[in-house]
Order: sequence, then C-alpha cells, then structure tokens
Amino acid sequence: MSLRFLPSKITPRALWAAAAAALALVLVAVAIVVGSGQQPDPAGPAPEALADVADAQAEARKDSGHYGSYWLAGGDRSLENLARPLRTDGVSDLRAIECADGWVAAARDAQDVMVRSSEQDSAVQAKAVRAGSADISRPDCVTPEAVDAMLADLGAGPELPAPAEPAFARPDGASAYRPGYHITPRENWMNDPQRPFLLDGLWHYYYLYNAGYPEENGTEWYHLTSTDLVHWKDEGVAIEKYKNGLGDIETGSAVVDYENSAGFGKGAVVAVMTQQDEGIQRQSLFYSTDKGYSFKAFDGNPVMDNPGEQHWRDPKIIRDEANNQWVMALAEGEKIGLYASANLKEWRYLSGFERQGLGILECPELFQLDVDGDPAKRTWVLAASANGAGEGRSTGVAYWTGNWDGTRFEPADDKHQWMDDGADFYAAVTWDDPRLTEAQRMASRHTVAWLNNWAYARKLPTEDWHGGADTVVRDIRLKTVSGKPTLVSTPTNALKSLQGDTATVTDRKLTPGGAGGLPAPDGGGYRLDLTLEKAAGDDGSEAKVELLAENGVFATVGYDFASEAAFVSRDGAAKETAGLAPDYGVVRRAASAPRDGKVELTVYVDHSTVEVFVNGGERTLTSLVYPSGAPTGLKALTKDGTLTLKSFSYTPMAAAS
Repeated sequence: MSLRFLPSKITPRALWAAAAAALALVLVAVAIVVGSGQQPDPAGPAPEALADVADAQAEARKDSGHYGSYWLAGGDRSLENLARPLRTDGVSDLRAIECADGWVAAARDAQDVMVRSSEQDSAVQAKAVRAGSADISRPDCVTPEAVDAMLADLGAGPELPAPAEPAFARPDGASAYRPGYHITPRENWMNDPQRPFLLDGLWHYYYLYNAGYPEENGTEWYHLTSTDLVHWKDEGVAIEKYKNGLGDIETGSAVVDYENSAGFGKGAVVAVMTQQDEGIQRQSLFYSTDKGYSFKAFDGNPVMDNPGEQHWRDPKIIRDEANNQWVMALAEGEKIGLYASANLKEWRYLSGFERQGLGILECPELFQLDVDGDPAKRTWVLAASANGAGEGRSTGVAYWTGNWDGTRFEPADDKHQWMDDGADFYAAVTWDDPRLTEAQRMASRHTVAWLNNWAYARKLPTEDWHGGADTVVRDIRLKTVSGKPTLVSTPTNALKSLQGDTATVTDRKLTPGGAGGLPAPDGGGYRLDLTLEKAAGDDGSEAKVELLAENGVFATVGYDFASEAAFVSRDGAAKETAGLAPDYGVVRRAASAPRDGKVELTVYVDHSTVEVFVNGGERTLTSLVYPSGAPTGLKALTKDGTLTLKSFSYTPMAAAS
C-alpha cells in the first residue's frame, strides 16, 4: 500500500492532513493484525454477563472447590449460592453448565447468543465468541452434546438440515393409516416400549413384538437404533421368545453395566424382564457383549422366582449411586415393589408402594428431576401405568412426586397426577442422556409411550401392522403448575429436523362459519401452532380445529374458555371405527387455564395419530385417529359466537424413514 501527496506547497493544513493520513494507515495496519489474530472483547450485555459468570466461577472454585451451574430462565441458581448474585441486566437468558474441571456459559441478549468457557477464561485474552461462529472451546469433561443442548435451551441449537423434498411424499406402499414420523412395526404386532440406552453415540431401543399375531401369543424384544431419537434403523429381533423354557419375553429394562457388577464384562448390556409360562410370571436376565445387538440367557434364570403372585411383572432398573445399589421397581397388582441388588442377579425386597382405585398397575418408573430446574428442589418421581376409569378417565400413566431414601419411596402428596390426558398414552418409559452434565440431566429427560389403549388395541382398522404406534419422543421436566410439581412435556428438539417451511397468519376472527385465509395442509403429516384469545368484544366460548378427510371430520382439537380445558374428540361414524365403540368416541379433556388471556396449542398430526401440547406442554392429549378417506385439510371455527385466533402456523412434517 502507498500514499502519494501532491500539494502545491507545504502548509499547516497539509501537514495536518498528512499526519491524519499516516494515522489512518497505522490504524488500518493494526486492524489487519488484530483481524488476523485475537479479537478485542465484544461489548454489550451478553459479554458483560459472561464476564461476570467467569468471575463468579473463579470465586466458587476458590471458596468451595468446585464450579456451579446456572440457568436464568430455568430456575437453577447453584452458582449464585456458591458465589454471589450474578449481573444479568440486559440479557433475556443466561446459562452455565459445569463439570469437575471447568465450565461453559452462554447468554442471550436482544440480538444474539454469546458463549464463554473456562478454557477461554484461562487464555491470554479472555473473550466471548458468537455461538456457531467457530468451535467453542470447552473443558474435556463437558461434551459437545452438552454444549449443543445448552445452546438449544437458549434458542441457538445447531442448525438442522432441511428434509429432502421426497421425504414429504408418502413412501411407496404405505397404507392410508401408516404414520410417517412415529415408530410402527413394518408388519405384525407391537406394544410396550423398553427404555433406550446410549452406547458409543448410538441409542438402542426395543419394543415388544409378536411376529405371529393374531394366531400366536407371546412377545419378544425388537431392536431399533438411532443417533437422534427421530430417525431409526431396523435391527431385527434382539431377544427371541420361547428359547429357554421359561416362556415369552415381556416388559423389563436394560442397563449398561459399566463397572461389571454382574460379571459379564465392563460395558455389558444387562436386561432383566418378565417371562411368563403357563400364567406364572418370573423375572429373567439376558446379557449382551456386542453392545445390545444380541443377547444370551443367564444360566441361573429366573433371577427372581414368583412368590405366588398373580401379577408380578415389568421390572424397571435404575442405578442408585447415592446408596451404591441397583434398584428395581416391580408391578405387583395394586402395589409397586421396590428391590435392591449389588450384582443385578440377586435381589432383596426393600419396601412396597401400594395404591387402590387405579386398577392393576403396570410398567413402573422411578427417576429424579429438579423442580423448576433448581437443584435445591431435586425430587423423585414414581410412575406406573394405571386405569383411571374411577375418575372418568381412560388408562394412562399416573405419577407421584416425593422422596427416595434408598429403601422407601415417600410421596409428598397422596394424590396422583397423570402424564397425559388423552386416550392413548400407556407404558411410558423415561431416560436421560449420559453425555449431558448432571444439572442438565436433572433439568429434563426423555420419554416415549405406547400410543394405544387396551380397550380396543386388538380391534384397530390397520391391516399391514397391528398394535398402534409409539408417541414421538418427548422431553419432560418438573415445573410448578398450580402450586405443585408437575411433569411438563414438549416434543424433543430433534423432531425439528423433519419440519418443512412454516406458513403463518395472524389476527383472524373465528366464527361458527370458520376463519378464512388459513394455510391448508397438504397431506396427513403436519404440525399446527395456535394462539387463541377471548378478546374484548368476543362472545364465543369454544374454539376448535376440525381435521377433515374425504368423508368428513375425523377428529377435532379445541379449547373451551368456559371450562378452561383443551379437548380432543374423534368424530364421524366411519365403518373403520365402529368396532372401537364406546371408548373411541369419548371426548378427552385437559384442564389448563389461559396465560395472560391466551391459550397456546401445538398439534402434531401424523395420518392416524394426534398429539396435542397445551400451554407449552403443561398438559397433553394423545390419541389414535382414523380418517375415512384421504385427508382433505382442516377448518378453524367456533361452536358459537366469536373468538380471536391471534396466530396460526402450519408446518409440514416429513417422514422419518
């Protein structure tokens, strides 16, 4: 670079001009050097908040010997309890995750999400970097998955590739009722899901499968694998029935035995499940040394022989690190039996949790979550599939929150709650992601359930497979709702990888004649997002969206402002569903009051399934639905009077396979 000055004579003004030009040249050179190396700290609320986090983490480490977690929006104040209150002026959210050797934090301001870590803090010049602009420096004990999950919580997760256009078309040979993004068997029968586990970055999932349905009884474990809990690979039957003289293979659970407590080798997969022979239910152990693809029966089966009980099944095993033991929850009629073991083979009875009025309990679950994301309010949850007929409900999953002391579960409230208010949510399993930090794993976990109901499970009008489907994988957390810890659920974030382009309209008036100008679904797999309001001047009470097929309405999703409840009804008198009466035609409701006068409904439709998330998942409604004829769109309207549709979005969903 060169500059030429050509003044006619040297004047003071010319001297000042030359000096200014030289200074500009120096500044350009400095900018080039800085641009090619280290950037100065960016200014703004987010970098300032992250600098304060760095100082607080240093204080916490000095005073307590370890770092702290934090989540402004999620309720985690651990870092503040270890150090001091953080400065969060100007940021809409701030989160820090930690491990033994360091931490990573992210802050969102009005425009962007910024990231900083202990690795950057120890550098010559600490700085905040824009999330996604480069690889984020992190301590080795914080995994990339943990960082991605943290950023997703702040709305800056990794960009997901858009589905290919053919994925939105029906697969060749797919029947009219076959869902596109829900798990169903290629053929034959499915029911209870078995809790997934992670090995080498791959999720392993099994469900009960009967290849001989309807002529033959008995189930076995069918195996699927996935990297994201959305796209699944078929791995075939992993544990076959009727091979060891103790009967078929029923519901249980599999764990990864990292410390070789069972003696099959470190990292062996150990599965304990019910086998039933001539009506006698026993618990057997199978183990895998090839990461869950095939299993061998333990020579000492059954590991738990039946003590004379009619109902004695569905063992769910967790690792209780605080008490250095494996713990099993077992369904025993109207009681959940709790057992402990050091080696997964020999089990001793600890206590029982008994409840009447819910029928025969099945498929128990025992796990921990932090209420409102606060580790100081860490809470145990005991759940079981149950019958709610005495409460005017169908079957579903009941749960209690309370305390587990290593021997006994004590509920905080004798009154149970329900995970889902729909007709078809049963045998749910839950699990966390071991790649996340402890605070993240205690803030939320995954769940999936059998999308069916034993009242009509064997009568469904499907022909190329039987047994319904699984729900989409959901993320659950404990949130205080109406004064009590409540399981709130939302579709897992990876489901967004199936979404197409969203079309949105706003401020439409709903009338009994309908609302015009709404995006029209093209096909049977899509997502709807609605915000409803009873605005000034509105005189209606019930808003609804009718899902349409060639022969009329086949399902209705709506909200009743008078009773403050969302609902799903399965309409029509199609011959395909006539055999499912009377249970199929019952309207299912979920009470959830408006928030600031508004109600939000997120609805996932997948040909023969509907899943509704009310007010951010504070309540949910899950149902099988069976259109008569091909889908033809939808209609949004009121029962009477007017209501306001503040926002309506339609997003097509691609098939997962």
